[in-house]
Amino acid sequence: MGGLTSLLIPLEGGAEATGWADCGGEHHWPPGQLSFCSRPLFPGLGEQFFWLNNILAQAVIAAILVITFWVLVSRNMKMVPGKLQSFGEMAYDMVRNGVARDILGHDFRPFVPYLLTVFSFILVNNFFGQFFLFMMPTFSKIGYVYALALLSWLLYNAVGIKKYGFGGYMKKMCLPPGVPPALWIIIIPLEFLSNIIVRPVTLALRLFANLFAGHLVVLVFVAGGSMLLLANETYGGFPIPLLKTAGVVSILFSFAVFALELLIAFIQAYVFTVLTAQYVSSALAEDH
Repeated sequence: MGGLTSLLIPLEGGAEATGWADCGGEHHWPPGQLSFCSRPLFPGLGEQFFWLNNILAQAVIAAILVITFWVLVSRNMKMVPGKLQSFGEMAYDMVRNGVARDILGHDFRPFVPYLLTVFSFILVNNFFGQFFLFMMPTFSKIGYVYALALLSWLLYNAVGIKKYGFGGYMKKMCLPPGVPPALWIIIIPLEFLSNIIVRPVTLALRLFANLFAGHLVVLVFVAGGSMLLLANETYGGFPIPLLKTAGVVSILFSFAVFALELLIAFIQAYVFTVLTAQYVSSALAEDH
C-alpha cells in the first residue's frame, strides 16, 4: 500500500520491508494488532537482536528530548521569561502545584522531580503516535507501560515502608481501621490485591488500552480511506465515484481523530501522573 498510507503509516509493511518481523512473519495488512509489531533497526544482525527496534529507539529519543528540554528551560532563567521558559514554567507549575502539592500536601517537594519526569516522558512518547516520522505511540507496547508502572509501584511502596516499616505498612495497606476481626480473613486478601497487586496493573492497562485503541482507529480510517480512494472496481454493488467520495470523507475524518488523539495523549499522561501521586499519598497518609 503506497501513497498517503505510506506517509502516514510508515509501520505498515514493516515485516516485508525488512525481511524480519517479531510477529511470526505475518503480514501487516489490513491494519490490526499486527500493525503494532516492532521493526528492527538492524535487520542484518539477526533475531537475537530483536530488542534493537523502533520502539526502543523512540523511548531513547523521548528521554533525550525530555532531558534536553528541561536543561534548556532551567539554564539562564530570566525574570521576564522567553517562550521556551514560559512553556516550561507552565508545565512545571501544573505538575508541582496542580498535582504534587494538591494531592501530597506539605510533603510534596521530594516527589516533584519524579512526577514531572513521568509526565514529560509519557507525553512525548504519546505524541509519537501523531508524528508522521514515527506514527507509533511507544506505550501501545504493553511491556513499556508495565515497566513505567513498576517504577511508580516501587516508589509508593518504598516511601510507605520507609515511613512505617514493612510490617506497619502492610498492616496499614491491608487492614483498614475499624474492621471487625471476624472479617479480617476476607478484607486482608482483598485489600492486598487491591493496593499491592491490582494498582500497577490497572495503572499500566489504562495507559496502554487508550493508546493502542486510539492508534488502531487512526489506522483504520487512514488505511480504509486510502483503499477506497484507490478503488478501480465496484465493491458490494457501490459504484466507484461513491467509493472515492467515502474515501475522501474517511481521510478527512481521520484528521479529526488525530486531533482527538492529541488530547488523549495529554490526558493519559496527566492521569498516570495524578494516580501515581495519589498512590504515594495513600502510602504516606496517617489515616487510611
